[in-house]
Amino acid sequence: MAPNAPRPPLDFQLARAQPLAPPAEFMEQAGALGLEFEPGDTDRLGRFLAMLLAANELANLTAITDPAKGWERHILDSLTLVAVLAELPEGASVIDVGSGGGLPGIPLAIACPSLQFTLLEPTGKKAAFLHQAIVALGLQNCRVLQARAEAAGQDRGVKSGAGREGGHRERYDAVVSRAVGPIPVLAELTVPFAKAPAGGGPGGLIALIKGQRAAAELEEAAPALRMLRAVHETTMETPTGRVVVLSKVGPTPRDYPRRDGEPSRAPLGAGSASGGNGR
Repeated sequence: MAPNAPRPPLDFQLARAQPLAPPAEFMEQAGALGLEFEPGDTDRLGRFLAMLLAANELANLTAITDPAKGWERHILDSLTLVAVLAELPEGASVIDVGSGGGLPGIPLAIACPSLQFTLLEPTGKKAAFLHQAIVALGLQNCRVLQARAEAAGQDRGVKSGAGREGGHRERYDAVVSRAVGPIPVLAELTVPFAKAPAGGGPGGLIALIKGQRAAAELEEAAPALRMLRAVHETTMETPTGRVVVLSKVGPTPRDYPRRDGEPSRAPLGAGSASGGNGR
């Protein structure tokens, strides 16, 4: 290859991946959550997990390499958000911020075919995997957006007539995220994507998969939530952790999210939370 020649696109050979069968424990835990799978759902979930594990060496997608643990820590963990999204109307839009290897977005797109998912991921290799996985799985309700959350959260689209077209700021009915950072940071990266309340109706919701520090992080995030005009609705205990649900009560102030990296360097409200849920 010539020194300045463009690199060929990374091919993860996902068509070769054979579905991994769900362990009995997964099916029991899913049943306890009230999850009901349509024919073919567990096969697609198992194929996605196989793709994730097979592509891991090329793109560093997950620290979990055991299939049984993958069913619990990746697939089941992602599907704990189904209950939160269940009340959304058909065709509602959901963005997965910091999708990484497609978690929770791809399992949710499989389990919730009536919703439209956008997977936001800044890293090129991971975004390439997401594109190829979506095609290999035949998902029609899923797309990839390669961008940083700070930039996409300020993307208001272009003016058109009396309004704007395109863009991602305040465009989504729901925002989901998993293992991206502590809530004071994560709120700034997610809340701007949720729709603002309009016409007396509710604003968009934000559902965050968190770990044992969820309560402490929420306390640290109180100033940030006030600044972002969001409130804590509920925290749900799940077999794999906790789901923190926020709702938007007003338009996001135009200054947020701040420039690339700034939310992590200087969390809103000067919180000192430590990172993610360890996944």
